[in-house]
Amino acid sequence: MISINKTFLSPFANGNLTAYLNKQIQIIEETKKIFTFAEKLNKRPLNFMINRILIRIKIIQILYSFYKSDGKSLPSAEKELFHSIEKTYDLYYHLLQLAVEITHYANLRTDARKNKLRPTPEDLNPNMRFVENRYIEQLASNKQLNKYISEHGLSWSNYPEIVKKLYDDIVASDFYAEYMESPLSDYEADKNIWKKIYKKIILQSEELDNSIEEQNIYWTNDIELVVSFIIKTIKRFNAATGSNQELLPMFKDEEDVEFARKLLQNAINHCEEYRELIDKNTKNWELDRIAFMDIVIMQAALAELMEFPAIPVNVTLNEFIEIAKIYSTEKSGTFINGVLDNIVGQLKKENKLIKVIMLNENRK
Repeated sequence: MISINKTFLSPFANGNLTAYLNKQIQIIEETKKIFTFAEKLNKRPLNFMINRILIRIKIIQILYSFYKSDGKSLPSAEKELFHSIEKTYDLYYHLLQLAVEITHYANLRTDARKNKLRPTPEDLNPNMRFVENRYIEQLASNKQLNKYISEHGLSWSNYPEIVKKLYDDIVASDFYAEYMESPLSDYEADKNIWKKIYKKIILQSEELDNSIEEQNIYWTNDIELVVSFIIKTIKRFNAATGSNQELLPMFKDEEDVEFARKLLQNAINHCEEYRELIDKNTKNWELDRIAFMDIVIMQAALAELMEFPAIPVNVTLNEFIEIAKIYSTEKSGTFINGVLDNIVGQLKKENKLIKVIMLNENRK
């Protein structure tokens, strides 16, 4: 396993703290235009499930595990990367299926009330709007969904308490009452209620979050990303397509598959080179004062900067800074921004980012 240098140099090497802080303020100002991580996902018109944001996150997770475990090899890391991506795609289908299961449970509850020993008029003549939701009827018949969950053995049958709890939370919500009582009843309204359910009930459920983690270790922390893609999927549904409505494919194309493979390979194969760059630009900064996750994030960022000339510098920096803000410490975004900014300046002087710079300038 590649070792990490025991001493990292500090940006305060020359004792000029004021200059350093002024530089950090400048960096912060330059990054104010960056969308937050979640906003990026929600605003990009993606027609595929696994985008490059998610690929970068998965690679950082794999790299972290790679250096924290003994005996791992590049082939095993690559295998684990794509296995992790496939499991995230499984979760996409699993959570789509959850809506069908909740509706099925609601229907069973409705039938049970009808068959009570002493049913009320409301029990005998229930409001069927939720259980007859047109979006759910279309989703339940979706050929792609049913084929995938059958082939991959996905099911909620072992988690009835989760389905029940989610249904009870839905029924208790104000937006459910508004939906059930609204005079407007159309396909778009049926889609909109489920967008709200995913945002306000499913995404906020601690019980579901815990269950997801127990069901598959690869699903940990994936639910928010996957729900954002499910909401995109709901928006794309068209009543005219019936059971043939297309769901999101795993990747946009083979280019993204190769991007994932190449980024991981270069991050590992050129580890020493990237760590040396980090070392030179963090003068006198002791190792135990740098979060290990920060080192991994910078290593992955440098692999992308150095090995993908078609990706503009600012795109790479912005993406990894946003990831650092979420997956590392509170101050990691600013710290990593400063270090990478210095490294980019060094690489420019050494003419090692010429292709990237040219492409970047052409896109302005």
